[in-house]
Amino acid sequence: MNDALMETRLNLPNRRSGKVRDLYDVTLEGGEEALLIVATDRISAFDVVMQNGLPGKGIVLTQISKFWFEHFSGEVEHHLISTDPASVPGLDAAERNLLQGRMMLCRKTRVVPIECIARGYITGSGWKDYQRSGSVCGIPLPEGLRNSDRLAEPLFTPSTKAETGHDENISFDEGVAEVGRELMSWLRDTTLDLYTRARDYAFERGIILADTKFEFGQLPGQSTPILIDEIFTPDSSRFWPADEWQPGREQPSFDKQIVRNYLETVVDAGEWDKTPPGPVLPADVIERSIARYLEAYERLTGSPLQLA
Repeated sequence: MNDALMETRLNLPNRRSGKVRDLYDVTLEGGEEALLIVATDRISAFDVVMQNGLPGKGIVLTQISKFWFEHFSGEVEHHLISTDPASVPGLDAAERNLLQGRMMLCRKTRVVPIECIARGYITGSGWKDYQRSGSVCGIPLPEGLRNSDRLAEPLFTPSTKAETGHDENISFDEGVAEVGRELMSWLRDTTLDLYTRARDYAFERGIILADTKFEFGQLPGQSTPILIDEIFTPDSSRFWPADEWQPGREQPSFDKQIVRNYLETVVDAGEWDKTPPGPVLPADVIERSIARYLEAYERLTGSPLQLA
């Protein structure tokens, strides 16, 4: 496998670089404006990008998103136009080869400023909130729940989309004040419906989908939002192996938990303080981590993903 693709430098306008993805503006034939999303192999933890990445991670995440967009294509409209580099005008052969398997050409939308989170299990920040207040994001829950317990009904816990720093949890009514009741109700109902369907599908394939987050956007002249960004990937969701689920403790997962666990040992040793730059990840951590991503893909789709 080649070294991790850590960044892209394409001959396209308005490059924006996030923690793990690069974005470009694209003008399609006929003048339609589109967005090119490139999933690099960068990996971040504790809001810091590591000095090396996971080779192939961007491909795995893109292919998982593609699978889910196709799976739900009859349920909700989405932004994905193509994952074929040949569909992006203005690239040469080398650039197209660079993008193979890791790009999404998407319709441009006005992003709805609400991050939509569905929680089917009590874990992470929700568990900490429950221990402190008996509630999750202001929603009261029964007494006696354990870490990683399944909730009787999934929760919709929206947050604001922050330009910098962490997103902030908000109540449903605060969301109504931001975007209106009709839109907020649509976001809640669609989020919970998609989550429930994906949770049940994944469980049949040995994966617990503990929680997830969505983003939605609006096309010009269209009031009903469409699904954007990535969906149901190990980076936007918590995936647990169903046969290892044991409430009352933290669960093993199909994401970068191996990286986080390693970094905690580096922090405990006094070798890093969770500020940039991140440490260099050792080869065994990289290999074990990408193997978990690949296992998630194979369980969900029923087919292995070959990385060059």
